[in-house]
Amino acid sequence: MSTEHVKVYDAESMVVGRLGAKAAKAALLGDQIVIVNAEKAVITGDRRTVIEAFKEKFNIRTSYNPKRGPFHERRPDKMVRKMIRGMLPWPTPRGKEAYKRIKVYMGVPEKFTETDKIVLEGSRFKSLKRKHITVGDLSHELGWRSPEVV
Repeated sequence: MSTEHVKVYDAESMVVGRLGAKAAKAALLGDQIVIVNAEKAVITGDRRTVIEAFKEKFNIRTSYNPKRGPFHERRPDKMVRKMIRGMLPWPTPRGKEAYKRIKVYMGVPEKFTETDKIVLEGSRFKSLKRKHITVGDLSHELGWRSPEVV
């Protein structure tokens, strides 16, 4: 992936839905999308309610063969990428091509430390008094253990 036509978004303290909508649209228009600091992105809503909703989603399996899925991600970067997939016309070839153009990372990889990161001011979570949970905290609650902790 060349770094000329790449849009690098910094997800730190960004609302996942707003950031994801912008990233999905840019991917549909043909841009390479990179999202860094995915674990620091924010999901708005009451902490307990958000955790319960995601845990409820984890119970969904096929009744005849649970090993066949659907599979739900616990890692923050994969979780954010899957949320963006929901904003794309996924079953169509156009949506699948756009999904391949989206890369999501925890932290900032070395090759993107020097590049200018796009910060969407309209997507920034402004009030820390309002109810919210970060994607990293949600992943931890769902059972994901970061490599540093192990």
